[in-house]
Amino acid sequence: MRYACLALILSCLATVVSALEIEDHRFFPGTGDRVLRVISTADLDVFEPYVKAFQSNQRALSIDYTVVSSAELSRAIRNGVAFDLALSSAMDLQFQLANDGFAQSHTSEQTAALPDWARWRDLIFAFTAEPAVVVLSTRQFDGLELPTTRQDLITLLREFPERFDGAVGTYDVRDSGLGYLFATQEARSTDAYWRLSEVMGRLNPQLYCCSGQMIDDVAEGRLALAYNVLGSYAAERLARDSGGRVQILGMQDFANVILRTAIIPTTAQEIQAAGAFIDMLADLGQRDAPGIWPLPPLGFSGTRNRVGFGPIRLGPALMVYLDPLNRRAFLTEWENALEQR
Repeated sequence: MRYACLALILSCLATVVSALEIEDHRFFPGTGDRVLRVISTADLDVFEPYVKAFQSNQRALSIDYTVVSSAELSRAIRNGVAFDLALSSAMDLQFQLANDGFAQSHTSEQTAALPDWARWRDLIFAFTAEPAVVVLSTRQFDGLELPTTRQDLITLLREFPERFDGAVGTYDVRDSGLGYLFATQEARSTDAYWRLSEVMGRLNPQLYCCSGQMIDDVAEGRLALAYNVLGSYAAERLARDSGGRVQILGMQDFANVILRTAIIPTTAQEIQAAGAFIDMLADLGQRDAPGIWPLPPLGFSGTRNRVGFGPIRLGPALMVYLDPLNRRAFLTEWENALEQR
């Protein structure tokens, strides 16, 4: 009987997954019939340790883990696709879901211990602080002075256009929720963003949906650099790159630091299990040092006290660029800068 129930659950899950534009999917079987359905933007290579750590204390619980883009995640929750837990790096889209009534509240000692800037109305909870970085190919930068600011990067791209033509990668912000968040936050914080975008636009830039794809293309030599990728993904890739093909640069003039967040959608059925998963993530987010975990804690150090560095705040200001008119205006300016050919 248990196996018949599990087969029915798996059939239903397969129907849900087939309706999404998924990037990856894995089912972690437990010993019982209950299934926690997780939709996430975090790659399995990065997030599998968290799933296994949670399941080690919840052995009866199966976990169905679906990886999608941040924009697809937001659409799925708005369209009522049934998931118990939603984890995203696009904190503006997550905040909008919570603000618009698509999340249900959760309270616990673990979430109450989070800093005020890492939670909002017991609906949305941050558990990592992750900087945007530049990832470069050491081979293609051989003999060049490494840039440390955006102005340095602008100068370098202008001086060596033949080396960087077709070899610069960044997000296609029309499709990438995280890319759009990075772009809008950077544009409001530094004038150098638009100057750099225009320079990139003259170099036939390659546009991507996701950090992982950009980092892989740098490692394989198809890109000289990838701009504004997640530092956590870059560090994980660097740890696997024994050949020294990849180097990570943090811009010293300004850096976005995103908060990866969790919500319990209103469609959730395994509410208690989803809350327990959030509690584990909240605990890990407040650890003092990175330790063995792939994603950094909320107390990410080294940049927090410098001008222009620090986490983007959870709050209504995140929705300014989600307004349709503001979004249309921003994308028009972005297209004019990045698509010059």
